[in-house]
Amino acid sequence: MLLVLCIDLDDDLGRKAGVETPVVGRERVEHAAVALATADPEDSDSNVLFEGLHIHDEIGDEQVEVAAVTGVESGGVAANRKVGNEIDQILAGLATAEEIRAVVVTDGAQDESVIPVIRSRLPIDGVRRVVVRQAQNLESMYYTMKQVLDDPETRGTILVPLGILLLIYPLAETAAQLGVPGAAVFGVLSALLGLYVLFRGLGLERVIDEGVARARRGLYAGRVMVITTVVAVALVAVSVVRGLGTLDAHTTVNAVEVLAAFTVGSVPWVAAAGVTSSLGRITDTYLAERFRWRYLNAPVYVVAIAAVLHAVSGFLLGEVGLSYTAIALTAGTLLGLVSTLAFAVVESRFPSTPEPV
Repeated sequence: MLLVLCIDLDDDLGRKAGVETPVVGRERVEHAAVALATADPEDSDSNVLFEGLHIHDEIGDEQVEVAAVTGVESGGVAANRKVGNEIDQILAGLATAEEIRAVVVTDGAQDESVIPVIRSRLPIDGVRRVVVRQAQNLESMYYTMKQVLDDPETRGTILVPLGILLLIYPLAETAAQLGVPGAAVFGVLSALLGLYVLFRGLGLERVIDEGVARARRGLYAGRVMVITTVVAVALVAVSVVRGLGTLDAHTTVNAVEVLAAFTVGSVPWVAAAGVTSSLGRITDTYLAERFRWRYLNAPVYVVAIAAVLHAVSGFLLGEVGLSYTAIALTAGTLLGLVSTLAFAVVESRFPSTPEPV
């Protein structure tokens, strides 16, 4: 008697299709194969079962039976032992006086690791490894690449760096014809490629896309915050220039003095940027009927912090005395406290429109 034994070492039949094993008999194996193919059409174990049915139907000169056995998901010794136990159940249930031989059907080398377990119980006439023919030809590769390139995210990840790499040589040749050093072109393109890879790796392109989308929505909605943000960015740029100018005008000997000199020159412009940005935000919240009196604390806090930083930095550089620094620190602290208490009282007396939940 010939036993066509279909091996599913990781128990896809049980986990995905809910089929109890061992499965013995053509109809039961066919039902199990259809159930697995329906649950997961891409699982190769369904092809193993159909191949076992095909071998069963081909043999007509001797008694033949088809069965399916499974292991466990984790594999290893536990899976081999479970396969062995299920084969013992099959052999105990086959009522025949003839010698039973096996044809083992698998889908790869992993399932074939159980062959010594099978051979210890009955002779093996052959092993049939099932390979899906379509997965090996050029057509499958073509459609796989087409599907990958149809995905915008994957397309950008693969094609953009490849395009930059392919442009290096022609642009370097063109630059050489125009008298521009090829090393400069190579450096620029390498920098572009490095920045692109860095942005993709850190996911910064999403942050930029979201920022652009918010700016576009703000323009169409007429938000003041868009204008004040542009002005604030310009003021921050001016603050950097002024900070560097102040740093050049001072003779600094250590890192503390360098930081103090840069702060003295830049902090007024940074404070102006903060006040401008916060006023734009307050205006938008008022127009959107989400205004709170405590929002007016923001520009006051910015001015108080700027005054404290300017005074401390000037003291470190020797430009102001200790008395001025103490007055500035006290004034900044009192300004923040008075602002907080004043707007809290106003908000309690004149509550504004509640924010939408």
